[in-house]
Amino acid sequence: MALKTFKPYTKSSRGTILIDRSGIWKGKPFKSLVSPKNPRKGRNNYGRITSRNRAGGHKKMYREIDFYRKKFDIMATVERIEYDPNRSCYIMLVKFEDGEFKYYLAPQKIKVGDKIVNGNKKEIKIGNCMPLQDIPVGINIHNVEIQPGAGGKIARSAGTSVIISGIDGNYSLIKLSSGEVRKVDSRSLATIGVLSNPDQKNIKIGKAGRSRWLGRRPHTRGVVMNPVDHPLGGGEGKSAGGRHPVSRSGQSSKGLKTRDNKRTDKYIVRRRRKKKD
Repeated sequence: MALKTFKPYTKSSRGTILIDRSGIWKGKPFKSLVSPKNPRKGRNNYGRITSRNRAGGHKKMYREIDFYRKKFDIMATVERIEYDPNRSCYIMLVKFEDGEFKYYLAPQKIKVGDKIVNGNKKEIKIGNCMPLQDIPVGINIHNVEIQPGAGGKIARSAGTSVIISGIDGNYSLIKLSSGEVRKVDSRSLATIGVLSNPDQKNIKIGKAGRSRWLGRRPHTRGVVMNPVDHPLGGGEGKSAGGRHPVSRSGQSSKGLKTRDNKRTDKYIVRRRRKKKD
């Protein structure tokens, strides 16, 4: 897909850059695979705000995506490529030979009418799903399971993929886009290809209203608040806060490592690369 710009008729259209979705399905989603989605608006089950600056947003239905891909050895045909308001990549509606329909994440270069299949030792073809032990080293994959049968968890957003970099006994070494190398059980399923809509990162919102459609409310900086409301608040005139940047609760907001999961540390072969200064 290409990017779409606009003539500067207004101040907002001057800087707006969106995705041209002219080749995407224009109709409604497949009715039996959608369900109502109640907007949480940043609140928990008590109605208290747990995630600030979230509310509103356009009404949308949830598309029930099959991340498990457990329907083995039955050929499926790609019926159409659709936009999904709940995620950054596109999705595809597939029809199996037994008449069942499923929604899958759509990889790049897949077309309507293409045939895909899930199972062991299948053809290395975009859209096919199989265990890591059946995929050669150096192939781009997405929707990777962390544990066999748990459903795809890794590489599910627009334009992303990971690479199998080696084998270590019963584990496959996968290199993530962050630079981290991780061991994953070789029986875990993964799908061949790079996910669709790589231009998602080039979008420029253009106006505040479009952020409101996405459920994002205005964000007030901590340094302009009073001391009672934020650790960075207060001071005469424009003040830098007088301390290192922190969140409203006092947690460091720049560079603090928050990962604390010793149980899975043994699966990380190499940590993600550090940002360059």
